[in-house]
Amino acid sequence: MSTREIGGTAARRPAWIDLLLAVVPVVVVSLAGSALTVPEIAGWYAGLAKPSFNPPNWLFGPVWTLLFALMALAAFRVWRLPAGAPGRGEALLAYHVQLVLNLSWSAAFFAANSPAAGLAVIAVLIAAILWTISAFLRAGARLSAALFLPYLAWVAFAAVLNGTIWWLNS
Repeated sequence: MSTREIGGTAARRPAWIDLLLAVVPVVVVSLAGSALTVPEIAGWYAGLAKPSFNPPNWLFGPVWTLLFALMALAAFRVWRLPAGAPGRGEALLAYHVQLVLNLSWSAAFFAANSPAAGLAVIAVLIAAILWTISAFLRAGARLSAALFLPYLAWVAFAAVLNGTIWWLNS
């Protein structure tokens, strides 16, 4: 975030700009992920053997909407840190890397119809989420780190589900 000196005090970028910087990437990943996923649900995904703990399809939309909203709020809070705040740059880098990996999972699992590729991507995604949480903490954004915990829990569950689907269909 750029700051400039006005009368001896640092002027912050308007909050609406930071809000856009936080929300737009999440919306792009959400829409792109949906575009890769939805066409495969009625066909390929419906034909897979799934474990008894597989949630109903209708649950995924609301859960991901909530998780993406929490991600955007977490990112907004990090964007609002002073530009020179220690760890801010790494926190934003980690955040954006995990977003790319989030989208990559949809491409691997659904678009490529590959539970094995999805499992490989989700393992890296979990590592990136842990890196993001750690980077948020180092930047002093404790609430942002806490906002990522439900996401970590859901992706860990998704990894188990992904692995089970791969095993059942191998």
